Amino acid sequence: MNQTHAKLPDHERAYRALRDMILTGELAPGQAVTIQGLVDLLGLGMTPAREAIRRLTSEGALSFKGNRRVSVPEMDAHTYDQLAFARLAVEPELARRAVPRLDQSTIATLETLDAKVDDAISKGDVRGYLEGNRLFHVRLYERAEAPVLLSISNMLWLRTGPSLRVMLGRAGTANLPDQHQEALAAMRAGDAEGVAQAIRADIEQGIRQVRSSLATEDEGKAPDFL
Repeated sequence: MNQTHAKLPDHERAYRALRDMILTGELAPGQAVTIQGLVDLLGLGMTPAREAIRRLTSEGALSFKGNRRVSVPEMDAHTYDQLAFARLAVEPELARRAVPRLDQSTIATLETLDAKVDDAISKGDVRGYLEGNRLFHVRLYERAEAPVLLSISNMLWLRTGPSLRVMLGRAGTANLPDQHQEALAAMRAGDAEGVAQAIRADIEQGIRQVRSSLATEDEGKAPDFL
């Protein structure tokens, strides 16, 4: 269990722990696990584990199978294109809205997170990249003070994160999306549109790589939104 979750109520601890397992690929798309197995893994009892499963199912990050099992849904190109379209609509806008509310402390935090991302890329640390990259985006988007858009963004990351993890498992950390330096430079200049453009470019690069990974499984069934 992540130590940063230790002081939270059990139901929230269970939700965040299970969410992190999905985002970092500990639960792979299509891998069915029993509810009791998740209860044992989380170590928080049946009720909080069931509540976490219910929440993540409602967010589309888990789906119920037969025989008291759940799994992370497998991705296809048509579904991924819809999620990609939504990310490109929501996340650059969150980044744009965040800029007027950024202070030096927040920018310094984002610089530290970006350094961890760079270190993970250089070391081939897939989990470290996934965690650092997500936190960079989340910390920036939180400053937008746009809770509806942030909620949508969090759901989209839950739906698309496992596909990114699968792609990284195949391709490694070489040539990963990282337009963070461009975004940070624009933040320091107070350039909201520049930050939005850098975040959009960062997302587009990742989308192209995941699409390439999905192409052999589901070729050309959906329109290209980029």
